[in-house]
Amino acid sequence: MLTIRPVIENKKAKSFCHDFVYSNMPKYVFGRNEWAESIAKSVDVVGFIDDFTSEKEYLGKPIVPIEEVPENALVVSAVIGKPLIAEKRLSRFRFRSLDYFSFYKYAGLSLKQVMFWEGMVEDIRKNREKYEWVYDLLQDNVSKNQFYNILNFRNAYDLDYMRGFEDKERFQYFEPFLDLKEHGESFVDIGGFDGYTTEEFIRRCPGYKQVLFFEPEEHNMQIAKRRLADYDNIHYFPLGLSDRKQTLRFSNLGSSSKICDEGEREIRVERLDELVDSEMTFLKMDIEGAEKEAIEGARRLIENYHPRLAISVYHQKDDFWKISETVLGIRSDY
Repeated sequence: MLTIRPVIENKKAKSFCHDFVYSNMPKYVFGRNEWAESIAKSVDVVGFIDDFTSEKEYLGKPIVPIEEVPENALVVSAVIGKPLIAEKRLSRFRFRSLDYFSFYKYAGLSLKQVMFWEGMVEDIRKNREKYEWVYDLLQDNVSKNQFYNILNFRNAYDLDYMRGFEDKERFQYFEPFLDLKEHGESFVDIGGFDGYTTEEFIRRCPGYKQVLFFEPEEHNMQIAKRRLADYDNIHYFPLGLSDRKQTLRFSNLGSSSKICDEGEREIRVERLDELVDSEMTFLKMDIEGAEKEAIEGARRLIENYHPRLAISVYHQKDDFWKISETVLGIRSDY
């Protein structure tokens, strides 16, 4: 049974936040990004910590190496993507520090929400039975434990739930349990970006049959074509995928480029079912929140060929259960 644990007040974090907001102690932010900017808009910080830049200022405040931060300082880490690595770095010094998740929870400030977490706590409460359903479907204890920890982390903003995890980004989409074969695989790379994922697929499956590469952003597509120029049987599609053929607004944000109403350009999107009629054995999809619609547009191919699926489920608040529901609504044997 999936357990969502009661949120326990962290008195130490709460005390830190009070001091960071109200005391006269020197205050710093570790990292420079939109979350760091969010903190600086609410609190008068002394400066920003960044050991990997030659720049001297950020938002009108000095950028300092971590060794120059005084021992009586308070430091909030604005690192969202790899917070445990940042925490380990900060722990080597005598000043007090806190992760952004706890700071967001206890500071009582109007701060920027963690990326992709908007509405997540409310959805866990509202659709608890859906999360229970997904948890019960998971076939191994590793997956159950990961799902439990991720949900409790997002519900409580407590980094302790992440302490059993490690950075294994190099295996992204290619975990051993996929049992990919060296020969005969057909790969569909949806949201191909710069071609890195396709290149990793080819490294693992050198005798592949074909690759279908989808990337709507022209600059990314050109980089990918150069990167993959020495490989055969790669078919490039300069468009996005959805549940129907249409033109949508698109925002160029590098690896986070996405379909959105505020996008600065238009792209064409189509149904995968209308573009492809050949066998596919492995489908990867990471398209910044448009995954559910793209799955609906690939219904026939998924039903006919039962490919392995590696689909990002973190962009929308309810992706964990809605994408599972969509896939199993096509084939119940996943």
